[in-house]
Formats: sequence, structure tokens, C-alpha cells
Amino acid sequence: MSAPLPPVVILVRPQLGENIGKTARAMGNFGLRELRLVAPRDGWPNPAAGPAAAGADRLLDEARLFDTVEEAISDLTGVLAATVRPRHLVKKVLDPQTAVDWLDATMRAGDGPAGVMFGPERSGLDNDETALADAILTIPVDPAFASLNLAQAVLVLAYEWRKRILGGELPPRLRSAERLPAPRGDYLGLFAQLEQALDARGHFPSSGRKPVQIRALRSLLLNARFSAQEIRTLRGVIKTLARPVRAQCEGNDQKT
Repeated sequence: MSAPLPPVVILVRPQLGENIGKTARAMGNFGLRELRLVAPRDGWPNPAAGPAAAGADRLLDEARLFDTVEEAISDLTGVLAATVRPRHLVKKVLDPQTAVDWLDATMRAGDGPAGVMFGPERSGLDNDETALADAILTIPVDPAFASLNLAQAVLVLAYEWRKRILGGELPPRLRSAERLPAPRGDYLGLFAQLEQALDARGHFPSSGRKPVQIRALRSLLLNARFSAQEIRTLRGVIKTLARPVRAQCEGNDQKT
């Protein structure tokens, strides 16, 4: 089943142009596409938003401006109010992860977008604005320091949305390269080279103990599950260490 459009982000009476720009940047990072502004304090457009957006100019250029919250949410099938303050309202309270679950389910069930309202930096959403929401989104910050920057709050929601869309999987370009264990023949060559080098240095003083020590070394190396490239690297190291010290010094002198 295809994913619905990302939720709308609604900034209600934002005070700083820099925070609007940073919000656009956070949205762009995680695939949110629509920004709505309700009565920004310093008007719109705001020259301070562009530099803070760090390249998310399309989101700023396409941001929709509204005079009231009611106008900004009139076409939405579901609305969340982001706040950490108790408003004495009987509403469901969601953390960011359950909030994106709710947004996803709401948009799949309805015939239009859903959105999240974020209040002004200093005071947050008021009671009347919060009352227009279906539920409250609260980010579980440390109560000892609950002040969260506006763009940071949007980024937390956007990150959780992106995780849901990806289904817990990183995109292919970010995944770790597949690391295949080396074939057993590569290990056998490593074992033989290592045993020969250790013999030459007198590592096995007791012939009776040597088979036990060899088995322990082989088990240790096999447990590491080296790749073929890693075994080649180890064999190169062993070869270098097995050289006479004088030969090593002469080789270094020739290169300088």
C-alpha cells in the first residue's frame, strides 16, 4: 500500500524568521513538503528565513500564509496540537511515534491531508487553538529543561515520519556494504603462513602443546569471520613481521 502525502506543518504566529527557515530545513531533511504560516509576527516573506533554511528554499517559496488557525486547518481531515503544557482539555496525548501512526491512519481513512500545529516560540498554542485539535502531540523532554526550539520540535516529528515511511529500513545508498566471509581456502593459507611464522620465532616451545595452540588460533581466526580482503591484509602484515629486522631497516632506507 502506498504511503499518504506527508503531514502538513502549521506554524501559528511564529516570531523569528530564522526559526521558520530552520523549520523548512528540518522538513526538507525528512521529506515533509507543505508549510503553512498563521499570522507570522514579522510578516511574510521574511528575509531572515532564507539563510536559515540552508537550501530548503522551495518550502519557503511555496509556504501558504493564513490570517487565522481556522483558515489554515479548514481542509485537513485531522489535526494535532504540539504542546507540552497541560491545557485542562480532555484530549488524547500522543508521543511522536504514536503521533505519526495516528496521522498515517487518519490520512488513509480520510480523503485529505492531516497536519500538526506548532505554537509561537514564547508561549506556545493557546487553549482555543489547542481545542481545535483532535489530540495533543507531546515530545517527552526532560522536565528539568523542557524548552524546545520550534524547529527542533518539527524535526522530531519529521524524523519519526521518515522512519515510518522507510519501515525501519535505511535507503540502499546508506546501508552497510555487504561483507561476505572469506572462503575456507583463504583461511587455510592464512593458517599455514601464520604457523610457519610462529615456528620461526619459537612460539611453540613444547611440541606436545603445539597442536592445542594451533587449534585455538584457528578457532579464534575463524570466529572473526574475516572477508577475503581482510585475510589478504593479515597475510601482508604477517609477511612484513616475518622479515629480519635488518632487512626491514634496509628497505626503509632505500625509500627515503
